[in-house]
Amino acid sequence: MSVSVFIVSSMVLYSIACVAYVYRWRGQARYASFKQYLRKSWPVFAPLNCLLYMATQAWAREPVLNADYLQNIAVLRDNWQLIRDEALALQATGAFDDIKTPGSAGYYDVGFRTFYKRGWSKFYLTWYGTHHRSAQRLCPKTVALLSQIPQVRGAMFSILPAGSELSLHADPMASSLRYHLGLSTPNSAKCYINVDGEHCIWLDGRDFVFDETYPHYAHNGTDAARLILMCDVERPMRLVGRIFNLLYRFIIRGTVVPNSAEDKRGIFSALFAMIAPLRQKTLHLRSTHRRLYKTLKLILNTSLVILLLIIFLTFFSLFEHLLLK
Repeated sequence: MSVSVFIVSSMVLYSIACVAYVYRWRGQARYASFKQYLRKSWPVFAPLNCLLYMATQAWAREPVLNADYLQNIAVLRDNWQLIRDEALALQATGAFDDIKTPGSAGYYDVGFRTFYKRGWSKFYLTWYGTHHRSAQRLCPKTVALLSQIPQVRGAMFSILPAGSELSLHADPMASSLRYHLGLSTPNSAKCYINVDGEHCIWLDGRDFVFDETYPHYAHNGTDAARLILMCDVERPMRLVGRIFNLLYRFIIRGTVVPNSAEDKRGIFSALFAMIAPLRQKTLHLRSTHRRLYKTLKLILNTSLVILLLIIFLTFFSLFEHLLLK
């Protein structure tokens, strides 16, 4: 067996092992089926995520953490009412509704697009080094406060309407952890997020951190909307994990989504916006010719996997040839 074949085979086996670990053994919560896991948990990222799990500090491997480890977090806690007032003023302008309107600048969001149909909405404040002009204009005090927390990588306001819910899912990338600060909430046990089986109730002025790559779901069983500050914050990791995480941050920065036309759009978000019309056609095909849709989807996914293997095998073969030359 050549070195290139050995390397590619090892990568394939490692990837399979990572998918199996995340699906079957990581944490306590389980998906109803492997099919649901494939739909709700972004298994393509499992091999990279597992490297970051191994590099995460032992004390930070729990599904839910106390936010005290975040430097200067008291700045947000002490000023939660100021942040709330800006968020409520923003809500009054209709900005949250505008963003989730099909065709708007902020609608094509590859990371959160599926939540819109359940009424959920958001407004970006900052995203991995990219500043939103709309946020600086409409929420200047909140943006200034966030700049004082060095471990905040991205931030947004998020609304979960009365009677709404988000089904069991896991976010794709383990580059960070998720911080929630209650701003205007029902302050009720009926409004909560469940992370790997652990209930967290949203309360005004109270915060917590959780690992969004664990299966989680949210439910607002009250007659009032839930408004929070939601941030991507630093995942506590050893040096090797922090170095590897630089790649992830480059990818995530390309997913930046504008709130309005005055904001920048990342390269991956731009690509998603371009193919969104095609995606709508495929959804129509799924509803009218489901068997054909599944066949074409299987062919496409299989072809992409084969193409990826060919690319890796070619790369390592050329590398091996140059070493032996």
